[in-house]
This record gives sequence, C-alpha cells and structure tokens, in this order.
Amino acid sequence: MAVYEYRCRTCETRFEARRPMAEAAAPIACPAGHEDTVRLLSVFATVNTDAHREPVVPAGGCGPGCACAAAG
Repeated sequence: MAVYEYRCRTCETRFEARRPMAEAAAPIACPAGHEDTVRLLSVFATVNTDAHREPVVPAGGCGPGCACAAAG
C-alpha cells in the first residue's frame, strides 16, 4: 500500500488516500463526494541537521542528485 495525494477539481480540496499501487490511477471521490479528482505528484525530501556532515541533496527531478545528471 502507498499513500497518494489527490486534488478535487470541483472544490479544490487536497486529500490523501492509501491504496495499492495498481489502483493509483483509478478514479477516487474527494471527501465531499465529488468525482472530478486528479492525482498529484508527491515530493519527498530529507534534511541533514548534523553540522559536521555534507548537506543532503534530495534525489530526483533532474537536479544535482539525479542519476541522469551523472550519466551525461
């Protein structure tokens, strides 16, 4: 199971739903019952609070931590 974020196009409510990956793109109603929803792109980042270490660079998004940046 994974947690996915959605936004209702009718009432603009943002909400989360825990669903199997196979159902991530399946239609889902918002908490108010509206059917016109869209899945949002979730972003995960970490922060290093240890002053004696190198800063943690979040991976993904074709930035400094992206694997495709190293391949080019």
